[in-house]
Amino acid sequence: MSAHRCGTIGIAGRPNTGKSSLLNRLVGEKVSIVSAKPQTTRHLVTGILTGPECQYVFVDAPGRQSQARSGLHRRLNRRATAAARDADVALFVVEALRFGPEDRAVLDEIPTAQRIVAAVNKVDLVKHASALIPFLDRLAKTRDFAAIVPVSAKTGKNIATLLQALREALPEAPAAYPADQLTDRDERFFAAELLREKIFEEMGQELPYRCEVLIDSFKEEGGRLRRIEATILVERESQKPIAHGERCAQGNGEALRRQGLSRHLGEGAQGVD
Repeated sequence: MSAHRCGTIGIAGRPNTGKSSLLNRLVGEKVSIVSAKPQTTRHLVTGILTGPECQYVFVDAPGRQSQARSGLHRRLNRRATAAARDADVALFVVEALRFGPEDRAVLDEIPTAQRIVAAVNKVDLVKHASALIPFLDRLAKTRDFAAIVPVSAKTGKNIATLLQALREALPEAPAAYPADQLTDRDERFFAAELLREKIFEEMGQELPYRCEVLIDSFKEEGGRLRRIEATILVERESQKPIAHGERCAQGNGEALRRQGLSRHLGEGAQGVD
């Protein structure tokens, strides 16, 4: 029987390469929110997968932006870089057939001594598989990767192969978490993140991604029912009516207020207050 392995895996990549979707697929549960907006992930999110011979501790960080004009972007970039640099293994996520200056900048932030596994995501969108071969060859020349695995977070293609490659790169160690633990975050955190995801889905045209959700009250009312009171923080006074559903160019603000949040967070949700 082979030795048990356990360690942290820092997920790195430019925005919109599908890092959060890949984390959810790897863990088998939704532990990170997903949106088409760049840098949807604002916090370090840990997803834990435990198998008979290995425990994987994934850390999903914000995607690194090459042009960090604001203080927020600079802080998110530092957070993204630290996640990969401080982990036992870096999981570098790149989009199939696309490797540009932003990807190069992310890769350059990872120390040369760091063990890196590259996941070439979104291969389900590649029309001709033969086009992947020269792309993988070019990618292999950019760094000494422990492995390069073409995957699809959407379909699950080659996820088992990626896990095997990560296992081989992790150190020998006992499990750090109980076998049934999926994350180090609590329900309040996920309630806030799911609400933020719903805002992006329904009001992506009107509200910027730089909005935040604070959970003011989180009460268990028996079974799976949770009564949640939350505050949505926006950048400008003019955006408050949009968040309240009073003014929305897509005409779906009221739907978000009265139906969308209830469906997404549970029947106890009462809308935006």
